[in-house]
Amino acid sequence: MTIQQSDALKRVQPSATLAVTQKARELKAQGIDVISLGAGEPDFDTPDHIKDAAIAAIRAGKTKYTPVDGIPELKAAIVDKFGRENGLTYTADQISVAPGGKPVIFNALTATLNPGDEVIIPAPYWVSYPDMVRLCGGEPVVARAGLEDGFKLRPETLAAAITPKTKWLIFNSPSNPTGAGYTRSEIQALADVLLDHPHVLVMTDDMYEHIAYDGFQFATMAEVEPRLYERTLTTNGVSKAFAMTGWRIGYAGGPKPLIDAMRKVMSQTTSNPCSISQWAAVAALNGPLDFLPERNAAFKARRDRMLADINAAPGLTAPTPEGAFYVFADCSGTIGKTTSSGHLIETDIDFCALLLQDEAVAVVPGSAFGAAPGFRVSYATDDASLIEAGARIRRFCEGLS
Repeated sequence: MTIQQSDALKRVQPSATLAVTQKARELKAQGIDVISLGAGEPDFDTPDHIKDAAIAAIRAGKTKYTPVDGIPELKAAIVDKFGRENGLTYTADQISVAPGGKPVIFNALTATLNPGDEVIIPAPYWVSYPDMVRLCGGEPVVARAGLEDGFKLRPETLAAAITPKTKWLIFNSPSNPTGAGYTRSEIQALADVLLDHPHVLVMTDDMYEHIAYDGFQFATMAEVEPRLYERTLTTNGVSKAFAMTGWRIGYAGGPKPLIDAMRKVMSQTTSNPCSISQWAAVAALNGPLDFLPERNAAFKARRDRMLADINAAPGLTAPTPEGAFYVFADCSGTIGKTTSSGHLIETDIDFCALLLQDEAVAVVPGSAFGAAPGFRVSYATDDASLIEAGARIRRFCEGLS
């Protein structure tokens, strides 16, 4: 018997970042000294007070099913966090908790999209946005935010992308894959466009809120423009700032009818997030953030080192990111050149494949993020690996002819 994929699944591509990470694992298993700069995962450990809260929850027997979209204690912590850090006022019934940031987004799209509905996604974009839209029956509309604009969406580009079919704008700052962070004035300029189109919902992905550099001040859409509050879903999670990627807790605040619809989706799919992870997230959100400055300082040093290596490599250029832990490099200057091993580079996919083959450095091609030719580097790894990776990237580019 042949198993046929559904039509919906045929519209979807596997995650490019996960594919690169898996390829790097396979090569390492073969004894090859691969440096993987593909995964967006902090190399720091989850803070001890959070781990202690999880252990205490286990010992207290808090291991049963919980309410579908979050325990009251975690919803209260999220309400407090939004008020304290973002100036946003929510009640517990306006909060949704899911097993990761990705399910939060997926639940919202599943709950709202009909065939033909359009979702505007600035590019470069996180690889999963367009395919989640497709899987939910919608149509991704890519709005280019190029290198010349610092990888930030311009108001006129947003306005041109909006149609009567537009259901959502997905807005990510600081960005994965570019690290670009929008200032309050830049967000306000986009909000002014959205105010003229009351049928468009806004989904902000604020996962990298606390990872920022050089005095960049984070702001989120509903905070900057309160008139968009009733049609904005503000999403976030504990994965990046608290180094809790494997704990799988994402959350959102938004209009109660939308949150109710998302709960309905969860009731027939994942049900509740892990009970232990929820109690750990309570400790994270209610606890201190004093570990962040030291970690951000380490990330900034890594960013600066990787930027220096990339911009010193012939054919590559990259702007300075305001946040997150990625550098997005333009590699157009390498297209049409031949590697020292005799292979022609015709696309960014070729560049990344040959970099992995010749120098054992794994990065993700920009085409996966809707922005070719380029590639994304994650510098959320140890200093020694980054130093060696930078040297290998320079050597690879210097060998092109």
